This record gives sequence, structure tokens and C-alpha cells, in this order.
Amino acid sequence: MKGSLLETKSLTVRFGGLTALKEVTLECREGEILGIIGPNGAGKTTLTNVVSGIYFPNGGQIVFDGKDITKLPAHMRCRAGIGRTFQTIQLVKEFSASENIMVGCLFGRGLGLREARRKAQELCELLQLPRPERYLSQLTMLEIKKVELARALAMTPKLLFLDEVMAGLSIDETRAMIDLVRKIGSRGVTICAIEHVMMVIKDLTERVVVLDGGQIIATGPYEHVCNDPRVIDAYLGKEE
Repeated sequence: MKGSLLETKSLTVRFGGLTALKEVTLECREGEILGIIGPNGAGKTTLTNVVSGIYFPNGGQIVFDGKDITKLPAHMRCRAGIGRTFQTIQLVKEFSASENIMVGCLFGRGLGLREARRKAQELCELLQLPRPERYLSQLTMLEIKKVELARALAMTPKLLFLDEVMAGLSIDETRAMIDLVRKIGSRGVTICAIEHVMMVIKDLTERVVVLDGGQIIATGPYEHVCNDPRVIDAYLGKEE
């Protein structure tokens, strides 16, 4: 069995009187592609924000690569190997595709300008992103998603959170992105994929965690959780 890369232990997050995560204990194993699903407001993005250091938990512990990172700031978690994309794309409109990727190289990994430019070109080739000198206004939605993904990969993560990276894509574009995520996983990157597109979860992930109301209600292979009555009631719904 693969070793644990990320563990959260009784992770709790509150915003005023709202408990966004309540004693969430989960494991992400080295080299796997883990799916995280649940209805809107279930706590999926909050979990990503807490693991990546945007928020600090009110209780519990985060262990990454054998080290307690619960109190580490975001930039130190990034340097330790935790990368992410954002549900709302956080790219600089005035920059070209290549320049946006270079931001991850320069500030996420501390590379020099020449090395950052070389790394950006390498990632564009990996993700099949032609003409990286183009600006965001000249790119398709799929290409913009690739830039967001490439910027996260520029930080050389061991663990990569993908927050609804397939949202807004056509079926053909989604299949192309699934192939790219598989390719990234084959290069040794552990992936946590937050998705509402069940085709993605079914085809891509090895194991699924289901959140509802800030708590884990099921975990296991897709075939197992999609037939769990709690998951059907909370999220998937019953077929008429």
C-alpha cells in the first residue's frame, strides 16, 4: 500500500458561527489521484484553502510528508511541495501565457529569470499549449485552464489540488484535460481533484472522499460511494 503524503486529523474550521469543516480526518496517499466531491457549501474549497495555508484551522492537525505543517504560512507550504489551482482563475490579464507561468517559477520556487523562462516553455510543451507568447484574451477556455495548471506545476508540487479545473469545458475539452491530469500523475505528482463533473471523478480517480455540511460522509472507490444512500441523498440524487 502506498504511504501517506497528506493527513488531516480532526480538522475544524469556523467562520464566526458557521462551522465550515468539522473534525475532518482524511488521508491522501503518495502517487494517487483522490477525488473530493460534495454539494455546494460542503467544505471542499475550504479544505483546500486550509491545507494550502490560506486559512488556519480552529482545531486539528495537518501532516504533510511526515511533518506537522498546521501553523506554517502559505509560502512555506508551497516551498514544501503543496500546489493548487483556484476555482476562480487567478491569472494576470496583462501577462502572456508564458509570463503567467513564470510567476509560479519566480515566486513559488525562487528561480532566476532565465531558468523561469525555460521552465515555462517546458510546461507549455508538456500541457500542449502552443504559442505561449499569446495573451489571455487570445486563448480558449481550455488553454486558460492549462495556463492555470501550468503555473501550479511551475512550483514543482508533490501534492496538487485541482479546484474544479474542468468547470466550463466541453465534453471533448474535459476528456483532453483528464488525459493531461493523468500525465501529470504519471510523473509522480499526487493529486486531489475537487469536481462536480462525475464523469471526471469516475474516469480519473482511484478513491473518492465525499463531504457534506463540512463532514466526511463516505470514502472509497467511486463505485462504492456512488451507491451509498447518504451520498445519493446529499449529493447525487436518485434516478427517476
